[in-house]
Amino acid sequence: MMTPVAAPPAPQLPTSADQLLARLNDLGIVAITHRHPPVFTVEESQALRGSLPGIHCKNLLLRDRKHRLWLLVCREDCALNLKSLRDPLGAAASLSFATPEILFEVLGVTPGSVTPFGLINDKDHRVTPVIDAALLTYSQTYFHPLRNDMSTAIAPQGLLDFIRACGHDAVGLDLDILPPQKVDISAFPS
Repeated sequence: MMTPVAAPPAPQLPTSADQLLARLNDLGIVAITHRHPPVFTVEESQALRGSLPGIHCKNLLLRDRKHRLWLLVCREDCALNLKSLRDPLGAAASLSFATPEILFEVLGVTPGSVTPFGLINDKDHRVTPVIDAALLTYSQTYFHPLRNDMSTAIAPQGLLDFIRACGHDAVGLDLDILPPQKVDISAFPS
Protein backbone atom coordinates (compact mmCIF):
# COMPACT_ATOMS: atom_id res chain seq x y z
CA MET A 1 0.00 0.00 0.00
CA MET A 2 1.39 3.35 -1.06
CA THR A 3 1.45 6.29 1.26
CA PRO A 4 -0.09 9.39 -0.27
CA VAL A 5 2.44 12.07 -1.03
CA ALA A 6 1.62 15.52 0.28
CA ALA A 7 1.85 18.49 -2.02
CA PRO A 8 5.08 20.42 -1.59
CA PRO A 9 4.74 23.37 0.77
CA ALA A 10 4.15 26.75 -0.80
CA PRO A 11 7.34 28.78 -1.00
CA GLN A 12 7.95 31.30 1.75
CA LEU A 13 7.19 34.72 0.31
CA PRO A 14 9.93 37.36 0.80
CA THR A 15 7.26 39.85 1.90
CA SER A 16 4.03 38.73 3.54
CA ALA A 17 0.65 40.24 2.79
CA ASP A 18 0.61 41.66 6.32
CA GLN A 19 4.01 43.32 5.78
CA LEU A 20 2.79 44.79 2.49
CA LEU A 21 -0.41 46.14 4.04
CA ALA A 22 1.64 47.64 6.89
CA ARG A 23 3.89 49.34 4.30
CA LEU A 24 0.84 50.79 2.52
CA ASN A 25 -0.39 52.10 5.87
CA ASP A 26 3.06 53.61 6.63
CA LEU A 27 2.89 55.41 3.27
CA GLY A 28 -0.56 56.79 4.13
CA ILE A 29 -2.20 54.80 1.34
CA VAL A 30 -5.74 53.77 2.18
CA ALA A 31 -6.24 50.08 1.38
CA ILE A 32 -9.24 47.84 1.95
CA THR A 33 -8.58 44.11 1.71
CA HIS A 34 -11.19 41.46 0.97
CA ARG A 35 -10.52 37.76 1.66
CA HIS A 36 -11.80 35.07 -0.71
CA PRO A 37 -10.91 31.57 -1.89
CA PRO A 38 -7.78 31.46 -4.09
CA VAL A 39 -8.38 32.57 -7.68
CA PHE A 40 -6.08 31.99 -10.64
CA THR A 41 -7.98 33.61 -13.52
CA VAL A 42 -10.03 36.70 -14.21
CA GLU A 43 -13.08 34.47 -14.71
CA GLU A 44 -12.69 32.89 -11.25
CA SER A 45 -12.35 36.33 -9.69
CA GLN A 46 -15.46 37.62 -11.46
CA ALA A 47 -17.50 34.65 -10.25
CA LEU A 48 -16.55 35.24 -6.60
CA ARG A 49 -16.50 38.95 -5.99
CA GLY A 50 -20.02 40.16 -6.59
CA SER A 51 -20.23 43.88 -7.21
CA LEU A 52 -17.46 45.93 -5.68
CA PRO A 53 -16.97 49.54 -6.82
CA GLY A 54 -14.00 50.29 -9.05
CA ILE A 55 -12.02 48.25 -11.56
CA HIS A 56 -10.43 44.85 -11.13
CA CYS A 57 -7.10 44.39 -12.82
CA LYS A 58 -4.98 41.77 -14.48
CA ASN A 59 -1.22 41.88 -14.27
CA LEU A 60 1.30 40.24 -16.57
CA LEU A 61 5.06 40.01 -16.15
CA LEU A 62 6.48 40.19 -19.67
CA ARG A 63 10.03 39.74 -20.94
CA ASP A 64 11.90 40.18 -24.19
CA ARG A 65 14.83 38.25 -25.61
CA LYS A 66 17.29 40.55 -23.82
CA HIS A 67 15.65 39.50 -20.53
CA ARG A 68 14.20 42.95 -19.87
CA LEU A 69 11.03 42.82 -17.76
CA TRP A 70 7.79 44.80 -17.82
CA LEU A 71 4.88 44.46 -15.41
CA LEU A 72 1.75 45.25 -17.38
CA VAL A 73 -1.07 46.47 -15.12
CA CYS A 74 -4.38 46.77 -16.95
CA ARG A 75 -8.13 46.47 -16.66
CA GLU A 76 -9.28 42.87 -16.39
CA ASP A 77 -11.34 43.20 -19.58
CA CYS A 78 -8.59 44.83 -21.62
CA ALA A 79 -7.95 42.97 -24.89
CA LEU A 80 -4.20 42.65 -25.32
CA ASN A 81 -2.05 42.02 -28.33
CA LEU A 82 1.52 41.37 -27.17
CA LYS A 83 2.90 42.13 -30.64
CA SER A 84 1.43 45.63 -30.49
CA LEU A 85 3.23 46.31 -27.19
CA ARG A 86 6.71 45.60 -28.54
CA ASP A 87 7.37 48.99 -30.15
CA PRO A 88 5.85 51.26 -27.45
CA LEU A 89 7.89 49.41 -24.81
CA GLY A 90 11.07 49.29 -26.90
CA ALA A 91 11.23 45.52 -26.52
CA ALA A 92 13.80 43.49 -28.41
CA ALA A 93 11.83 41.19 -30.71
CA SER A 94 8.70 39.53 -29.35
CA LEU A 95 7.39 39.64 -25.81
CA SER A 96 6.63 36.52 -23.81
CA PHE A 97 5.42 35.74 -20.32
CA ALA A 98 8.03 35.45 -17.60
CA THR A 99 8.51 32.01 -16.08
CA PRO A 100 7.24 31.14 -12.60
CA GLU A 101 10.87 31.14 -11.45
CA ILE A 102 11.37 34.72 -12.63
CA LEU A 103 8.05 35.77 -11.08
CA PHE A 104 9.25 34.54 -7.71
CA GLU A 105 12.85 35.74 -8.07
CA VAL A 106 11.93 39.30 -9.05
CA LEU A 107 8.46 40.02 -7.63
CA GLY A 108 8.32 37.42 -4.86
CA VAL A 109 5.00 35.99 -6.08
CA THR A 110 3.73 32.76 -7.57
CA PRO A 111 1.57 32.35 -10.72
CA GLY A 112 -1.95 33.61 -10.10
CA SER A 113 -0.68 36.26 -7.68
CA VAL A 114 1.06 38.68 -10.05
CA THR A 115 0.51 42.20 -8.76
CA PRO A 116 2.10 45.64 -8.82
CA PHE A 117 2.49 45.18 -5.07
CA GLY A 118 5.27 42.72 -5.96
CA LEU A 119 7.45 45.73 -6.80
CA ILE A 120 8.14 45.88 -3.05
CA ASN A 121 10.42 42.88 -3.67
CA ASP A 122 12.15 44.23 -6.81
CA LYS A 123 15.11 45.71 -4.94
CA ASP A 124 17.30 45.72 -8.08
CA HIS A 125 14.66 47.59 -10.13
CA ARG A 126 14.67 44.97 -12.88
CA VAL A 127 10.99 45.55 -13.71
CA THR A 128 9.45 48.52 -15.51
CA PRO A 129 5.82 48.96 -14.44
CA VAL A 130 3.47 49.73 -17.35
CA ILE A 131 0.11 51.17 -16.39
CA ASP A 132 -3.03 51.11 -18.54
CA ALA A 133 -3.82 54.85 -18.50
CA ALA A 134 -7.55 54.11 -18.28
CA LEU A 135 -7.00 52.73 -14.74
CA LEU A 136 -6.34 56.25 -13.55
CA THR A 137 -9.96 57.23 -14.27
CA TYR A 138 -11.49 54.84 -11.72
CA SER A 139 -12.13 55.53 -8.04
CA GLN A 140 -10.57 52.25 -6.92
CA THR A 141 -8.34 49.56 -8.37
CA TYR A 142 -8.09 45.99 -7.07
CA PHE A 143 -4.94 43.86 -6.82
CA HIS A 144 -3.83 40.77 -4.95
CA PRO A 145 -1.68 41.67 -1.95
CA LEU A 146 1.07 39.18 -2.98
CA ARG A 147 -1.28 36.19 -2.67
CA ASN A 148 -4.38 35.22 -4.60
CA ASP A 149 -6.76 34.60 -1.72
CA MET A 150 -7.22 38.31 -1.07
CA SER A 151 -7.91 41.42 -3.12
CA THR A 152 -6.90 44.90 -2.00
CA ALA A 153 -8.64 48.06 -3.16
CA ILE A 154 -6.62 51.26 -3.47
CA ALA A 155 -7.15 54.51 -5.34
CA PRO A 156 -5.13 54.96 -8.55
CA GLN A 157 -3.15 57.71 -6.80
CA GLY A 158 -2.26 55.21 -4.09
CA LEU A 159 -1.03 52.77 -6.73
CA LEU A 160 1.22 55.39 -8.30
CA ASP A 161 2.47 56.54 -4.89
CA PHE A 162 3.30 52.94 -3.97
CA ILE A 163 5.17 52.38 -7.25
CA ARG A 164 7.19 55.57 -6.68
CA ALA A 165 7.90 54.59 -3.06
CA CYS A 166 9.38 51.33 -4.38
CA GLY A 167 11.78 53.41 -6.50
CA HIS A 168 10.13 52.70 -9.85
CA ASP A 169 8.93 55.04 -12.57
CA ALA A 170 5.81 53.76 -14.27
CA VAL A 171 5.19 54.06 -17.98
CA GLY A 172 1.65 54.91 -19.05
CA LEU A 173 0.07 53.34 -22.12
CA ASP A 174 -3.25 54.00 -23.81
CA LEU A 175 -4.30 50.42 -24.46
CA ASP A 176 -7.59 51.42 -26.07
CA ILE A 177 -5.91 52.26 -29.37
CA LEU A 178 -3.73 50.23 -31.71
CA PRO A 179 -0.87 50.48 -31.63
CA PRO A 180 -0.87 51.49 -27.94
CA GLN A 181 0.55 54.95 -27.34
CA LYS A 182 2.63 56.18 -24.43
CA VAL A 183 0.84 58.54 -22.08
CA ASP A 184 2.53 60.87 -19.62
CA ILE A 185 1.29 59.78 -16.21
CA SER A 186 3.98 61.67 -14.32
CA ALA A 187 1.63 64.65 -14.15
CA PHE A 188 -0.91 62.55 -12.26
CA PRO A 189 -0.92 64.08 -8.75
CA SER A 190 1.53 62.65 -6.26
